[in-house]
Amino acid sequence: MTTATALSIDRFLPYMRDVIRCEQSLRELNTMWRMIESAAKMNCPVEAKTILPTMAATREGFECLEQELVASLVGEKVATVLEEIGTKAQYVIDIVVRNLYERTADVGFLATDKELCAFVAGLHDNQSAIRHRLRAYRSKYTVYDEIILLDAAGNVLVQIDETTPLEGSVDPLIAQTLASDTYVETFRASDLRPARQQALIYSRRMLHPDTGAVIGVLCLCFNFEQEMASIFSSHSDPAGRSIMMLLDRDNRVLESADSLWVPLGAVVPVNRDASPQLVMYSGREYLAATFASEGYQGYPGPPGWQGQVMIPVDVAFTGRDSNTLASLAPSVADGLLSHAQTFSPPLFKVMTAVETIQRVVWNGQVMTAGKRDEAMKLKTILEQISETGARSNALFAKSIGDLYETVLACSLRDSEFVSNLLVDLLDRNLYERADDCRWWAVTPDLRAVLANQHRDARMVHRVSDLLSYINSLYTVYTRIFVYDSAGCIVATTHPHADSQAVIGTTIDASTLAHVKALPSEQDYFVTPFATTQLYEDRPTYIYHAAVRHPENESVVVGGIGIVFDSEAELLAMLRGGLGNKQDANAFFVDRTGTVISSTDTTRPVGSKLDIDPALLSMPNGRSGSRIVLHDGHYAIMGCTVSHGYREFKVSDGYREDVLAVVFSSFGEVRERLGVGLKGNAAVKPSLTSSTSREFATFYVNGTLFALPAEHVLEALSASKLSSISKGNQEARIGLLGLQNNTTGHGSVWVYDLGYLVHHRPTTIAQSSQVIIVQHNDTTFGLLVDALHGVPEFNDAQMMPNPFVGHHDASLVKRLIKANGGQLLIHAVDIHSLVGQLRQPEIAI
Repeated sequence: MTTATALSIDRFLPYMRDVIRCEQSLRELNTMWRMIESAAKMNCPVEAKTILPTMAATREGFECLEQELVASLVGEKVATVLEEIGTKAQYVIDIVVRNLYERTADVGFLATDKELCAFVAGLHDNQSAIRHRLRAYRSKYTVYDEIILLDAAGNVLVQIDETTPLEGSVDPLIAQTLASDTYVETFRASDLRPARQQALIYSRRMLHPDTGAVIGVLCLCFNFEQEMASIFSSHSDPAGRSIMMLLDRDNRVLESADSLWVPLGAVVPVNRDASPQLVMYSGREYLAATFASEGYQGYPGPPGWQGQVMIPVDVAFTGRDSNTLASLAPSVADGLLSHAQTFSPPLFKVMTAVETIQRVVWNGQVMTAGKRDEAMKLKTILEQISETGARSNALFAKSIGDLYETVLACSLRDSEFVSNLLVDLLDRNLYERADDCRWWAVTPDLRAVLANQHRDARMVHRVSDLLSYINSLYTVYTRIFVYDSAGCIVATTHPHADSQAVIGTTIDASTLAHVKALPSEQDYFVTPFATTQLYEDRPTYIYHAAVRHPENESVVVGGIGIVFDSEAELLAMLRGGLGNKQDANAFFVDRTGTVISSTDTTRPVGSKLDIDPALLSMPNGRSGSRIVLHDGHYAIMGCTVSHGYREFKVSDGYREDVLAVVFSSFGEVRERLGVGLKGNAAVKPSLTSSTSREFATFYVNGTLFALPAEHVLEALSASKLSSISKGNQEARIGLLGLQNNTTGHGSVWVYDLGYLVHHRPTTIAQSSQVIIVQHNDTTFGLLVDALHGVPEFNDAQMMPNPFVGHHDASLVKRLIKANGGQLLIHAVDIHSLVGQLRQPEIAI
C-alpha cells in the first residue's frame, strides 16, 4: 500500500495506543544501542574497534526501522479502515441503484396496463375496481407505498393511500411526464406526497387504448425511507462507530443511518478518491469514503447520488482485537507471512528491515567471537549487545505480528462482508422475479386468451406481442412464456432462439401440478435450479404463477413462466460484489455445496465446491470467515447464508437457501520456508568452562545447524546472489560479491547447504542468507534459510551423531545438546565440508 507514504503520521498516531507503545519501545532500544556504542568507544576503544562499525550500522538501522515500522503500522491501520468503510459505501449506492432500476421497468409496464388506461381515458368509471387492481399490484411489489393515477390536468383520479387524500397536483413533474416518452424520476418534496419531506416518484404518461392520445400520468411512489432503513439496519456497524448515508450531488444527506448524529439535509465533507486524510464535520475529525454508482443494466441511477460512510478517527482503531494468528497452524502462519510482499508491502518492508538488523547483530557477535578474554570490559559490551539484540528481536516479532494480524483480520472481515453483500444482492434480485410473475399472471389479456377454448392465431399473436413488450423492459429474462391448463406452451418470447421449437411443448407434470395448486394470486412456484430446454439446456430458475379465469378466481386456466437469465445475472452479481479485488473468486452454492454460479472457470455450474460442512449448515443469515488452503494457495474465505428480503423467502412459503462464498488468495502454499522470527528457538546459556567455544547457528530446512564461529566471517543477504547456470553442479548456485574490510573484496562461490545435506535444492526466499566461511586459504559462501544466533557450548554438550552412515553423516559428525538436551543442533564439520566442496563434481 502507498498509504503509509501519503498520510500524515502525526495526525493518526495519537489514536493508536498500540503503535504508540511500539514507538516508545523502539526509541528505548535505539537509546540502548547508542549507550552501548558510547560505552564501547569510551571504555574499550581498541578492543571494540572491530565491532564499532557494526554497532553504528545497527544504530542507523534502528533509526530507519523506527520510522518505517511506525509508518507501516499507521498506514496499514488507516488503509484497513478505509477499505472497510469504502466497501460499505460502495454497497449503499450500488444496492440503491439496482433497486431503482427495477422501478424504471415497473412504471413502464404498469403505465400500459389496459384496464388502467381505459379508466384514465374515461371509458369506464369503476374507481373501486381500479383501486383494487392497484392495491393488488402493491401487495406484490411491496416497495411502493403509494400509487396514483392523474389526468392530463393533474387531477387525481384514484390513489391507494387514503390516509392522505388528494384532489390534484400542480407538481411540475406532471407536465414533464406528459411531454416525455419515457419514465421521469423525481426526488424532492412534492404535493403528491404531502406528508413526506421528500418523495421518490417514478412517473410515466398513459395513452388512450384506442387513439394513442396522451391522457394522464401514472405515479409509483417508492418507499424510500423504509428501503434505506432496511439497508442501514442490515449493514451498519453493529458497534455504532461508523455511520452510513446517502448523499446527493451537492454532498447533502438524503438519508442517514442515524439522523441524530448526521441529520437529513446536512452537507458533509466527502472523500471520493479514498485518500488517507481526515475530514472535519461538526468539530470532529473523521475518516470517510465516498462512492458513486457505475450504473446497472444501462441505468445510471439518480444523477449525482453517492454512498458514504464516515467513522470518527478517535474510535476508528478501537475494538478490533483478534487472535487470527494464534488460531493458525504455525506452518500456515509462516506460509502466509512468506507472501507479505504481495498482500502487504508495508509488512514486507518491515520484515526486510528486521532481517537486516538481525543480520547486523549476528555479524557483530560473529566478529567478536573468541575475544572475550581480551578484556572484561569488552565482554560486558558483548553481553549487552546480545541482550539488547534479543529484546530487539522480541519487539520486532511482536510488531510484525501486530501488523500481520491487522492485515489478516481486515481481510477476514472484508470477505465476510462481501459474501453478505452477495446474498443480499441475490435475494433482492430474486424478490423482483417473484413479484413479476405474479403480477403478469393477472394481466387481463392473458386471462382472457387462456380462458378461451377457441383462441385463434390473432389472439395468440397479441399475447406474444405483450410478452415481447414486457421482456424488452425486463431484460433479466431470456424468455417469458404462457401455457394452458394442460401445460402446453401457447406463446413465448424469442420463439426462434432455440434449435428445437418451444411452442407446443409441455411443461413437466410436477411443475404444472404445483402451479395449479397455488391457492391465490399472491402465490408463486419456482422450479429447482436445474437444466432446462427453455434456457438452452442450461440450469436456471423459472418462476411460475397461475393464470386464473377472469370470471372465476378459483379456476386455473394456465400459467406464466419467466426464465431468469441466471448465467449472466448471477455472474454479474458475483463480479460486482468482488469489484476490483485481485486474486479473488466468488461463488453461489446450495446447501450441498453444488455451484450455482462461479467466477472460477475451473469450477463451473454444477460442480462441487469443497468447503467445511459446518459452513454449509449455518442458519439463515449467518456469516463466517476463516483462513484455508484452497487450490494450493493460502486463502481468506468468507461465507454467508441467504436470509431473504422483505417477505421473499421469509414469510411467503418459498425456501431455497443459497450461500455466497468468497475466496481471496494470498499466494501459493510453500512447504519449505525460511524460519522467521516466530521460529527462532532460544538457546539457554550454559555454565562456561575452559572448553567452551562459540558457534554461529542458522536454519536449513527447519533444522538448526551450527558452525564454529571462528570459521565464519559474516552473513549477507541472498538477494545479492548472482545465479549461474548449474549444469551438473546442483550444489554450486552462484557468485556473491564481497565489499567488507574484514572479508575483503572480490567474489566467492556460493553453495546450497540444504542440497549438500539433504540432496534437495533450497528455494531462495526473502529471509534467505549467505554465510561467508573461511577455512585456511579457502573462502566460500553457504546458502541457508535464516540466521539464529552465536551461542556458546562446552565439550560436555557435544555428542556423536548416532546416524552415521546416512547421507548427511559426512557433514554432521556431532550433535550439540542445548537447553538440557531438549534442543539438538547439527554441528557441521568444517573439514568434511571443505573436503566435499573440493570434490571434482563440485570444484570449489
